[in-house]
Amino acid sequence: MRAVTWQGPKNMSVEEVPDPVIKEPTDAIIKVTTTGLCGSDLHLYEPLSPFMTPGDVVGHEPMGIVQEVGSAVTNLKTGDRVVIPFNVSCGDCWMCNQGLMSQCETTQNRDQGTGASFFGYSKLYGQVPGGQAEYLNVPYAGFSAIKVPEGPVDDRFVFLSDVLPTAWQAVDYAGFGADSSAEGRTLLVMGAGPIGDMSARIALHRGARVIVVDLVPERLARVAARGAQVINLNDVGKGLGDAVRELTNGRGADAVIDAVGMEAHGSPMIEMTHKMVGMMPSAIAQPFMKKAGIDRLAALHASFDVVRRGGTVSIIGVYGGAMDPIPMMQLFDKQVQLRMGQANVRRWSDDILALLQQGEDVLGVESFATHHLPLDQAPQAYADFRDKKDGMVKVLFKP
Repeated sequence: MRAVTWQGPKNMSVEEVPDPVIKEPTDAIIKVTTTGLCGSDLHLYEPLSPFMTPGDVVGHEPMGIVQEVGSAVTNLKTGDRVVIPFNVSCGDCWMCNQGLMSQCETTQNRDQGTGASFFGYSKLYGQVPGGQAEYLNVPYAGFSAIKVPEGPVDDRFVFLSDVLPTAWQAVDYAGFGADSSAEGRTLLVMGAGPIGDMSARIALHRGARVIVVDLVPERLARVAARGAQVINLNDVGKGLGDAVRELTNGRGADAVIDAVGMEAHGSPMIEMTHKMVGMMPSAIAQPFMKKAGIDRLAALHASFDVVRRGGTVSIIGVYGGAMDPIPMMQLFDKQVQLRMGQANVRRWSDDILALLQQGEDVLGVESFATHHLPLDQAPQAYADFRDKKDGMVKVLFKP
């Protein structure tokens, strides 16, 4: 089969690789019909390259049609249409039963000191072959696979794999959950990429006042069209905090979602560190990255500034440094609450699926993707997505 493979820093290639096979009774094989390109994939593109091996199959946002199931999978059959969460989780362990599927004790990577395995995401998270491919082996398929209705297009449901539950959790962790009142409260979203954009849509759907900050006019226009207020960081420079406080009676946002993570702009020294680490032998680079600070922290520090005293910062953008400097005095003095973590997809997926099955596309998922491309164009798409070219916000590949 054809699959997108990592061959080196900034070097993705579509190659012929062996077809997946059933290895365990709990496995299933799906024929991938749509698969996404995620901002987290860009971390593999360069910053996390020391944890990659040439030939690794990448991607963690697939959906498709069940082709074969293992003997222990009784709730799926050939022909079922399913979305596959990026978490590889068993559904039976203590962590899964607490709704913490991203910490699944069955697939935890104790040798790396990390949580549950992810599809297509380096040695740090299990080195499980990913979903930017024609076929995919799905472990624990009876629990993880999300059955969705038949339909003419995949776009209504494919974002259940990552974008929707990740944004849903970010909004929930910010204190704007489905069971809380958003009336009269302000949520600020740092970053209008796929997760920031969808977080804004979910919060707006729940009645919140939403302010979105970004540098890319096309991205800001997308969220503005959905009803969010927008701030172009280029227009305020270092005065973002003052600009937000001016919009919030001098107080600041009630909560902030950092949907940017380690890819933030404004940290040239850290960008140089990424390049230097990428040139180190893996045996040296891996422990260095686990113990050093390698993140661009501009968005995170800005989040701490613009949140009101006693407010909440929900961190959903991925960070990877172990010694990143954090302004503890500011956090303590402002009494800021922090919540963060990889999305626990199956914790939220049933509620999201119920919303998606409504007749009206209330979150605009069917028009969310900006680019639909054949799998062969993946290498160029990675480069264009990294450089934010051609209005690219969300890419879906068709294997």
